[in-house]
Amino acid sequence: MTAADLLPAGLDLWQFAILCAVSFLASLITATLSLGGGMLMLAVLALFIPPAALIPLHGAVQLGSNAGRAVLMRRDVLRPVLPAFIFGSIIGALIGGQLVVTLPVVLLQAILGAFILYSVWAPGFRARKPGRRAFFILALASSLATMFVGATGPLILPFIAAASTSRQQIAATHAVLMTVQHLLKLIAFALLGFSFAAWLPLLAGLLAFGLAGTWTGRHVLNRLPERAFRLILKTVLTLIALRLLSALWPSAF
Repeated sequence: MTAADLLPAGLDLWQFAILCAVSFLASLITATLSLGGGMLMLAVLALFIPPAALIPLHGAVQLGSNAGRAVLMRRDVLRPVLPAFIFGSIIGALIGGQLVVTLPVVLLQAILGAFILYSVWAPGFRARKPGRRAFFILALASSLATMFVGATGPLILPFIAAASTSRQQIAATHAVLMTVQHLLKLIAFALLGFSFAAWLPLLAGLLAFGLAGTWTGRHVLNRLPERAFRLILKTVLTLIALRLLSALWPSAF
């Protein structure tokens, strides 16, 4: 049996190597800026993975990447918000999107984009220091939204940035909160009957390279000045929000 025989049907060694390299890069980006890597990983996975397996596998990779970052940076986690966020996420997962099932995806994207812009640029948002109640509502909303718009990191991140005092705390807390939501998503897919067994060799490679990228990104983050980090973060969040809003005017983009 060769190494290629262990890979899922339709995936060769070169494609496996490309996906592992992207997993490293995506985790490095996420560990440095707390967002961006997940969208890169999803875009590249879509080139090689069947649509039916795309979201479950992406969730598994993101779970590994965020869990690794959470462990490496566990000392910097903003712990007081965790119980409320976990509780809200569980309720949101149980509801399963029933409250927003009639909303068009384009409209939901626009709502998220507008809210991200508000939370990034509204005067005094950071000064208010969102507490447990805000994180409970955030968890409930983002657990529902992730069923329609995929990764909800950009929605969660402004709250973490407003409640945190350092770039390390932002990255660590974001990792833990996203780990919670990706874990709940994988549990839901497993209950729906998706089998991860055939994809284990691919997942092992992606998770191993993702952990290496996370370790490297953590060192980059520690060298990045606080002011530069927050400026880059606001810029990237703004671009993501504008991209979400562009769904209302697709012909203009």
